Amino acid sequence: MSVTVRVPAKVNVQLAVGAARPDGFHDLANVFLAVGLYDEVTATPSPGGPRVTCSGPDADQVPLDRTNLAARAAEALAARYGRTPDVHLHIAKDIPVAGGMAGGSADGAAALLACDALWQTGASRPELLEICAELGSDVPFSMVGGAALGTGRGEMLTELEVGGTFHWVFALADGGLSTPAVFREFDRLTEGTDVPEPVASPELLTALAKGDAHALAATLVNDLQPAALSLRPSLADTLAAGTAAGALAALVSGSGPTTAFLCESAAAAEKVAETLSASGTCRSVRVTAGPVPGATVL
Repeated sequence: MSVTVRVPAKVNVQLAVGAARPDGFHDLANVFLAVGLYDEVTATPSPGGPRVTCSGPDADQVPLDRTNLAARAAEALAARYGRTPDVHLHIAKDIPVAGGMAGGSADGAAALLACDALWQTGASRPELLEICAELGSDVPFSMVGGAALGTGRGEMLTELEVGGTFHWVFALADGGLSTPAVFREFDRLTEGTDVPEPVASPELLTALAKGDAHALAATLVNDLQPAALSLRPSLADTLAAGTAAGALAALVSGSGPTTAFLCESAAAAEKVAETLSASGTCRSVRVTAGPVPGATVL
């Protein structure tokens, strides 16, 4: 017997970042939107686990040891229910690796849900979300999907209403960017300044609720973007190319280096993607839309 869970990528339509806390984390106002790029994690009984394998684009960049959030999720659930984590977790990747779209976090959420179903632990949704929060700041949203505001370090979620479908193009860069490195650069760039408390934009939340792409475009913001551009200046060329191609707005997705382009329609997204593909400013492009549901047993 095996259980397969499908889990989506995310884009941060707002990422407001506060000053570094004493514990090294940052308070966030993080508005997540789940988009239709998916990983699938299959859990199968296997002695001596957890064992992780991976296939798909850039699978060779995915750690297969116990630093992988999928393995850590299996161990956390097993520890809570007093069992050994005897499971083989196979990750079929389609979410960009190290791309600021929460692929690793998605795999953690998917593995947790898959092991819960495989082992029939009967864990409640609040219990699963509690384990998600222990695994990482983005993991709870991967479980929930749709749209949500993440506060604290991003793990405390308030689900949000979305009144329509938003169309996106994602441009993938060569190589990844380390999230801790981007936050360190944020700290360096803001050193000596008064970093405001992060709060969700009322205008952005209204735009989401109305499904208004033009209003959302006017309010997209990522406080980590200057740090990502400082570490990877070439991303500015990608952002400019997508904007010139007709995207309503462009931003770095999360900590990068993937860049995200909000478009007026599915047809407009295809046009932007074609132009970006030919621009020579990115490795590849993906077209999709959101919101979509979170981790789901297939």
